Amino acid sequence: MTGVDIKSVVKEKYGQAALRVKSGGSSCCGATAGNGCGDPITSNLYDGTQAGQIPKEALLASLGCGNPTALANLNAGEIVLDLGSGGGIDVLLSAKRVGSTGKAYGLDMTDEMLALANENKRRAGVENVEFLKGEIENIPLPDNSVDVIISNCVINLSADKDQVLREAFRVLKPRGRFAVSDVVTRGEITPEIRKNVLLWVGCVAGALDENDYRTKLASAGFDNIEIEPTRIYRVEDAREFLSGQNIDVDALAPQVDGKFLSAFVRAIKPRAEQTCCSPTCCN
Repeated sequence: MTGVDIKSVVKEKYGQAALRVKSGGSSCCGATAGNGCGDPITSNLYDGTQAGQIPKEALLASLGCGNPTALANLNAGEIVLDLGSGGGIDVLLSAKRVGSTGKAYGLDMTDEMLALANENKRRAGVENVEFLKGEIENIPLPDNSVDVIISNCVINLSADKDQVLREAFRVLKPRGRFAVSDVVTRGEITPEIRKNVLLWVGCVAGALDENDYRTKLASAGFDNIEIEPTRIYRVEDAREFLSGQNIDVDALAPQVDGKFLSAFVRAIKPRAEQTCCSPTCCN
């Protein structure tokens, strides 16, 4: 598949998910417990306290694999950017954390998700939120303008992850933090699995090996890189869900069991090198 093909499939899936939520359904599989999807990747990510802070539609539209707002250290007055913000759940939660002196941006390429996110913003009654249309490979914000970048199971969907990470580095301020939830792999994955379109959109085929993720972050300029597994996926945990997708679970199991993980990925943009040209400039 080409990058254009992957982007088209992702846009279609996420657009349909937004429309299902607006018509009273769920994104299937969203982040709510007991929604009948049985997907171990996207279920049970937000606790009751967080769910009570945002519109129900924002929760139903979540297609994430983690909870970056619970793991990232967000402080009052900071500027946060969510890459691939979907229905806005993590943007709205971040906005509450940074308070009225801070701001939370959400970036998404899908018109249907942006419409849903803006409706959720209205329902939540928050002012320090702005949703932007664009692609995570070309972030429409200036250099050195963001304190924290979060993302929830979106970077793995990009066909050009190096460009995503370069853009994240560009817009972060010096000492800015990269703090995302993503799916990563551990060990060898067969080419047949990675070529499957449905698995790509389901956050599997596009996932980076955890060591490759570290290498790409370092190449983009980041340091203090950490990858912390938050869930390790076993085929038995998803037997019911996978069977419902007409997937031969027993044939798939040896190729994927225990090799896919949700992880919290952290990194820091270092301070720019300073050239000392006088005895006082480094004091």
